[in-house]
Amino acid sequence: MTGLSRRSLLTHTAGLGVAALMGAQARANAPISGHQAPGFYRFKLGDYEVTILNDGARTFPLPDTWVTNVAKDQALGAAGEAFMPAGKVTVPFNPTLINTGSKLVLIDAGNGPSPDGAVGLLFPNLAAAGIKPEDIDVLVLSHLHPDHINGIRTADGGIAFPNAEIIAPEPEWAFWMSDDNMAKATTPIDKNYFVNTRKILGGLNDRVGRYSWDKEVAPGITAIATPGHTPGHTSFAIASGNSRMLVQSDVTNIPELFLRNPDWHVAYDHDPDMAQQTRHRFYDMAATEKMLVAGYHFSFPSAGHVEKAGAGYRLVPVAWSAAL
Repeated sequence: MTGLSRRSLLTHTAGLGVAALMGAQARANAPISGHQAPGFYRFKLGDYEVTILNDGARTFPLPDTWVTNVAKDQALGAAGEAFMPAGKVTVPFNPTLINTGSKLVLIDAGNGPSPDGAVGLLFPNLAAAGIKPEDIDVLVLSHLHPDHINGIRTADGGIAFPNAEIIAPEPEWAFWMSDDNMAKATTPIDKNYFVNTRKILGGLNDRVGRYSWDKEVAPGITAIATPGHTPGHTSFAIASGNSRMLVQSDVTNIPELFLRNPDWHVAYDHDPDMAQQTRHRFYDMAATEKMLVAGYHFSFPSAGHVEKAGAGYRLVPVAWSAAL
């Protein structure tokens, strides 16, 4: 019996590559598509239908202080363990759509138009899912960071969801739309956030409603206070019959780093200590209740269950199902 070693494996696969190339030359050319399949995934939640919509992903070199309270090498090690490209991290973006039977409710609007095509895929994926932007009845904003609100505007500055009631968390709106708070901003990230909220939401004060925590924002969808990432950051509990799920928004950024290590602080958190406390509280609840969780920055289709794992947590992704 011939043993399998790393050397023999590499030699064998190299040979297969040459053989495959020669075989390909002998056959008719098949064009490479160069395009991914549409990114939407549906499942039933009681009587509701939930659709996760992919808005794309960005892969970028890990900044020195992206994780602010651990060494860069430690953060890179966690990214490497998740088989991310060497020296880089990948952050996906995935809004959630809930069809309650009476309302089409979209939670977050994505990144909006993007010239590089890496993000801004919400609208083609809505179309692939058979939904027009004008079909959306309620657009619920979890918080006012650019990757959650910029999709409100079309490339020419119009409103992308013309028939939707747009609502934002009251404490979130009060913070980011305050000129006094803007004048006090010290970090480049926060300064950019203040500028961007005015670019996207300026002039919409009468168009954008505000909602309170612990209240329904739409049938069966209740706002949950999860501050820290931003002052008014909000998650959502979805209930239909005996079925429940949580939409965590940005309680954690990519789970490969911040779910496994909930005490790590991402550079985007406004109040890192509060965000850390919120993560533990939220995920202790999700793990105890065994609730399905949808995460905006989880890998598509960005839903799964959370369980305790040492001092942190681990995500058990949903199993793909062809049937609703």
